[in-house]
Amino acid sequence: MDNYVITIARGFGSGGKAIGLLLSEMLNIPCYDKEILQMAADTSGINESYFFNSDEKVKTSFFSLLDAKESNGKYKEYLFTPENKKFTSNENLFNFQASVIKHIGTTESCIIIGRASDYILRNRSNVFRVNIQAPLDKCIQVTMKRMQLNYNEAMQMVRKSNKYRSDFYYYYTGESWDNPLNYDLCLNTSRLKRKVCAEIIMQSTEKMFGCSLTK
Repeated sequence: MDNYVITIARGFGSGGKAIGLLLSEMLNIPCYDKEILQMAADTSGINESYFFNSDEKVKTSFFSLLDAKESNGKYKEYLFTPENKKFTSNENLFNFQASVIKHIGTTESCIIIGRASDYILRNRSNVFRVNIQAPLDKCIQVTMKRMQLNYNEAMQMVRKSNKYRSDFYYYYTGESWDNPLNYDLCLNTSRLKRKVCAEIIMQSTEKMFGCSLTK
């Protein structure tokens, strides 16, 4: 196999990003998250502030304005050109991110955190899709410690972030973010340490592809 991709969807406070970074070190491959926004800006020629501002804006207002019946898979896999008024729309900014994800998923082995990457790469045979979650109270405790918040503040942060991720996924894919059938492996970090999770992901990916990922 020339290259492979491991996508990681994760609940806020579950440690999914940290596990992705640990796995990146173990496999000696890059791990992409917000870096994709910069890469999309470079590819499109659109100022990076549009991507980062959009990434923040949708968390606070974009999805709250949507009718659930209308948010049925907005990702159409085509890009609007600069002369089109939708060139810098949220949908087109996402499409450019998807284009970057498809490119790196073809050209290199890597780990991609979130951004509906499991859906974008759903038809690729070289992709192993992971979902990392933990019970609400566990995620709250982790968030309290990491962000120096009290219990109620952390609870609101976890719930708000997970609602955003769920709405974001549904808006662009038309599917449920927390549906286990969308993934090859689901892990509960309240029962497994991060290093163990990384090892399980590595071993499971090797089993699926029938080859060793380390040299």
